[in-house]
This record gives sequence, structure tokens and C-alpha cells, in this order.
Amino acid sequence: MIGVFDSGAGGLTVVKEIRRLLPEVDLVYFGDTARFPYGNQSPSLLRRYAEEDAALLVAKGATVIVVACNSASAAAGAHLKATLVVPVFDVIGPAVAEARRRTTHGRIGVIGTKATVASGIYERLLAEPKGRYTVIARAASLLVPLVEERWWKHPESIRIIRRYLQPLKQAQVDTLVLACTHYPFLQPILQRVMGKRVAVVNPAEATAELLRQYLIEHPDAARSSEARGALHCYVSSDPQHFSQTARWWLGEKVEASEAQTNELAG
Repeated sequence: MIGVFDSGAGGLTVVKEIRRLLPEVDLVYFGDTARFPYGNQSPSLLRRYAEEDAALLVAKGATVIVVACNSASAAAGAHLKATLVVPVFDVIGPAVAEARRRTTHGRIGVIGTKATVASGIYERLLAEPKGRYTVIARAASLLVPLVEERWWKHPESIRIIRRYLQPLKQAQVDTLVLACTHYPFLQPILQRVMGKRVAVVNPAEATAELLRQYLIEHPDAARSSEARGALHCYVSSDPQHFSQTARWWLGEKVEASEAQTNELAG
């Protein structure tokens, strides 16, 4: 069973892509809604949250972990890969690989939360080959509540999006990485504002494809007793609200249950 975690509902964009490519695989999802959002937290706190979230999923039967949060991936992705006994995938590595593949002039824009941008992880991972890539990263924290409140078609929201993207347009980036799992909901608008010549990288798609390739090579890695495409959702607070959001985002009925990490339970 594949375990996916995020600070809230944003990681459902990754779930949606995994289910599209791997419809027969069971998934267990944890949204840490009691501590949402992660994007403004310190690296040390994010690392602790990620450890607790992953432990909860393993306890629920996950045999593969997907960190469906850029902020947690930046702060704790390498740590989880080094310490967990199950395979761990984050959303940053696949996005970087896809950005490398799609860029035409090596000018890559990144929009994400404050924590992701402050980590400098995209700049570090794209630093080699030296001098080949120029990375322009911009924090765009207000885009998360726009998605949560479904306000992206409001004129005020369009103005916010244009303001965030203006420095990237001026820098003439040819590729834009959506370094937050909420942002794919805005992808059509972001593409329109940036122009059709700019490649937009959706980490959810890139991560799901990497996972698919891994499971082809390791078919037993995500095997579970159900093996029929089941989706089990848990949140740390307000499961009813999450279920409503998940139903709208995934286009199907989703029942979420409340579950607590060790830190919250204590």
C-alpha cells in the first residue's frame, strides 16, 4: 500500500495522478490539517512533523511513502530516505528532473511556499552541470488559500497571480515549476499568464510517473491485502471538511477519519 502525506488537502493532487497511472494500487493518505500549513514552519519543525506523519502511515500499513509536500520534502526528504525502512519518494527530485528535461534555455522559474523557496533546494539540485541552469525562485504563499477557498477565478485572484509571476516573466524563464501541491489547480491560469511557450512542470505528474516506473521494477513493493485501488484518508482535524474538499478535488465520494500522530496524541 502506498502512503501519501501532506499538511492538508494539497497532496490530493499527487493522489489523483497516482490513481490515474496506478488505478489498481491501494493508497492511504494523511493530511495533517491540525498543523496546516507547513509552508511557514522552520526546517527543524518540518522534519519532526514529517517523521511523525510517515510513522503514522507505516503504522496504517504503508509499504511505500510519498512526501506530497514540497516544504516537507525540502526539509526532511533526504532524512526520511536515510532512516525509514520503506522506500520514500518526494515531489522535488522528480520535478527537478522534469524541469531539466523540458527547459530550452536553462532559465527555470520556481514558485512555492516560503519554506520551500527559503530552503534553496531547487537551486542546489539544479546547480549541476555548473552554469547550465539559472533558477529564479519566488515565494507565492497566497496561492494556497486561493485554492483552499476556490477563489482562483475572481478578478482579485488573477491580479495576485499576475503579480507573483511578473518577476519570472521579466526574467524570461522558459520553464515554471509548481513547487507546491496546491498549485496544479491553478495550472491553466498560470500557463495562460506565463504564455504557451513556457513549460509548466507539475510535480504531481512527475512523481506519479517515477513511482509507476519503480513499481514496474519492484511489483511487490506496494502489494496489500486489498489490492483493488482502495483509498483510505486520515486527517488530524476536521475530517468532514476534508471529505468535502476531497470529493470536489477528486470527483468522487471520499470518507476521511481522524487520526493523530504521536506528538498530537500526547
